[in-house]
Amino acid sequence: MASKLKIALIQFLSSSSKQQNITRACELIHQAASNGARLIVLPEIWNSPYGVKYFAQYAETIPNGETIQALSDCARQAKIYLVGGSIPERDGEKLYNTSTVFDPNGTLLGIFRKIHLFDIDIPGKITFKESDALSPGQQLFTFDIDQQYRIGLAICYDLRFPLLASLYCNRQCHILLYPGAFNMTTGPAHWELLLRARALDNQMYVAGVSPAHDEQADYKAWGHTTLVDPWGTVMKKCEMNEEIIYGNVDIEHLNTIRKQLPYLSQQRNDIYTLIEKKKED
Repeated sequence: MASKLKIALIQFLSSSSKQQNITRACELIHQAASNGARLIVLPEIWNSPYGVKYFAQYAETIPNGETIQALSDCARQAKIYLVGGSIPERDGEKLYNTSTVFDPNGTLLGIFRKIHLFDIDIPGKITFKESDALSPGQQLFTFDIDQQYRIGLAICYDLRFPLLASLYCNRQCHILLYPGAFNMTTGPAHWELLLRARALDNQMYVAGVSPAHDEQADYKAWGHTTLVDPWGTVMKKCEMNEEIIYGNVDIEHLNTIRKQLPYLSQQRNDIYTLIEKKKED
């Protein structure tokens, strides 16, 4: 088997029109697939504006919503693995910030619901309380490609919690994906730093996939979609505009780093152990 997997990260510029967003996202997915990407990732909350007041209006059920059907069709037509960023999901009386994953047949492999909700208050800069509208997820999610690459999934604010990334490391992941929309306050300060830290902590490839910056939006994303290798080196990144970046995930490179600097196997499990608790949504 080939040791490299070509990945495409789509920094998407969304609008207030869900249908327009879906059409444009599918165009970019097909463009990335035509350039040889086998794994394509969209950003957080791309089919609607990002904001507590929008989530209920744009929310869909899974797997029956129009966005999910369109993503399934795209994955099948392009014959790629697709991580659908995240969208507002409605499940009964609850709303979630939810990512979906599709295989090259368009089959929904599973979902991940954002575990840590974005509630912050930085006076004079940004106040945001995601928990006013959303419920937190309860489960990790992984999927495999070619029985060779294991991918873990989290969303935005989850990036700030190193124990979550360590649990994915314990699940033998090679890649950790964070569709995320850091803002103009936290983005410049922490986005790249956190992505590099999670990659270095766990000797994994880590990608942060942001919406493009829209100066007219209520919530202004920082952009700067970034791919980091297991050494903590930034492989590819972009600025603020809509763009697709590409990179190769190299299992041999990952294994070499883990062999040369084997701190993952040197952890003192006789002193400390991280245990994943199983919960159902």
